[in-house]
Amino acid sequence: MKGNATRTTTYVLTCEHGGNKIPLEYRSHFSGASNVLKSHRGWDPGALRVAEAMSAILNSPLFSSTTSRLLVELNRSLGHSSLFSEFTNSLPESEKQRIITQHWQPYRDEVTEHLDKMMMAHRRVIHLSIHSFTPVWHGNTRSTSIGLLYDPRRAAEKELCNAWKAKLREHSPDYTIHSNQPYKGTADGFTTSLRRRFDSGSNVRGTYIGVEIEINQALIASATDRQIQSMAELLTQSMGLNP
Repeated sequence: MKGNATRTTTYVLTCEHGGNKIPLEYRSHFSGASNVLKSHRGWDPGALRVAEAMSAILNSPLFSSTTSRLLVELNRSLGHSSLFSEFTNSLPESEKQRIITQHWQPYRDEVTEHLDKMMMAHRRVIHLSIHSFTPVWHGNTRSTSIGLLYDPRRAAEKELCNAWKAKLREHSPDYTIHSNQPYKGTADGFTTSLRRRFDSGSNVRGTYIGVEIEINQALIASATDRQIQSMAELLTQSMGLNP
């Protein structure tokens, strides 16, 4: 992205799973769940630190949540089977709706409203949603170091991520860089819903590009500040992402 493309590009970062906090009024539902909350099921260790460092490098806004996804999953659509965890799924519908109103909806609305404004003012908006994943899943070690999740049917996302992946491999040959691993970029998520919104034609002045960045927790969960900064620099500089 050089020349005019750089000048007309704006970056927005989000981190949906930045913490494992449970609001006081719901803590009774999580009695004995401290270990689960501390695990990858409760949050994405290291993701928010990387997102904050990237936001500083890019001088771009960051929207984040430190409420555990076990209360409500901000990266799932309303009605999705994983929207509520086993700790909250049995709550009365009125209580679940209250959680949506107080936690899910405000986060979604804040990000969407900002993107709406950027889409009306810029030709290209690149939304980077920062996540981390557990190195071992169901007893199997995952080989991915960094995964770029996108919709391969959308030319702009495919072009960006293919070039980005090549540069990441060039800069860090010891890392295993994958497209749409360990998850598919077309699975239900915030970026997926935003693609539908902006592909509808309601904001024809802008182009939305949504990429989820999945980082292996072995690289960042217990990383030093310097290591976090290095990861953020790698992710931004590998594609010349400058504000």
